[in-house]
Amino acid sequence: MAALPTSNPARFVVFLPAPRTPVESIMRLLISLPFLLLLVLFALSNTGTVQVGIWPTDLSLHAPLSLVILGGMAIAFLLGGVLVWFSELGQRARARRAERMVRMLEAQVEDLKARIPQPALLPPAL
Repeated sequence: MAALPTSNPARFVVFLPAPRTPVESIMRLLISLPFLLLLVLFALSNTGTVQVGIWPTDLSLHAPLSLVILGGMAIAFLLGGVLVWFSELGQRARARRAERMVRMLEAQVEDLKARIPQPALLPPAL
């Protein structure tokens, strides 16, 4: 097996997010502003205080209903993200192995290309 070349920085591709265009920024703003407006209206309209208790203990706290609901949604969102992250660990490991194999095979191809003798150029026939 050939060693991986380290002298050619062009072989290693880094994927960076594309810069945002003004249209993308405006679309993001048009989508997020109504959502944020609904969120603020929800928080302002649900100001009633509720008692939240932690089941196996006697701990409880009084909080506005909107904060309890939004906090529960935030916790569920974070737990879902963690579950998705854990489920994709295997896929990321396979992708890293595949990238290593591709780099190794590209190095072998370059090595084999270097071993092929280059034919001498003959003058054109008249």
